[in-house]
Amino acid sequence: MSETSFKHVVRMVGFDLPGDVKVPYAISRIRGVGVNLAMALSKQLGIDPSLRLGEVEEEKLESLERALRDKKHASLPLWFKNRRSDVLESEDMHLIGSDLLMGVRGDVELLKRIKCWRGVRHSLGLKVRGQRTRVTGRFGRSVGVSKGKLKQAAAAAPAAQGSQQGA
Repeated sequence: MSETSFKHVVRMVGFDLPGDVKVPYAISRIRGVGVNLAMALSKQLGIDPSLRLGEVEEEKLESLERALRDKKHASLPLWFKNRRSDVLESEDMHLIGSDLLMGVRGDVELLKRIKCWRGVRHSLGLKVRGQRTRVTGRFGRSVGVSKGKLKQAAAAAPAAQGSQQGA
């Protein structure tokens, strides 16, 4: 492998990936792709996982990008996919990048629109998954006593008592 064919930055599915990182770990920087999925895809496409991403041939990079853009991933097992039996498509898919963000946002909006319990909690900005909220998860101004107000009240109390006694 000559130095001229090494790419320091590889553009793939809208992300700039570092070329000096091994293939599975570089691909896992794409949102929605984990190390296990990246390892499975690289082995399935015949790419050596111990190679750096910048050392991989152009044809194999194109086949890897096609595999990542494919939402169905028919050759992958069901438990690899992040959207099993999707509500709108009613199919098993694996979304990455902005498609994944839009899918999650659409799911939350659907929950809010049908006004189920999780949707109501989302719309109120409260914890959704059954966590306790008595102590944690607070937001806004803190409730309690501030030392500045105590000092002002303590300084004002003797002056008020002295004026009352003199009258």
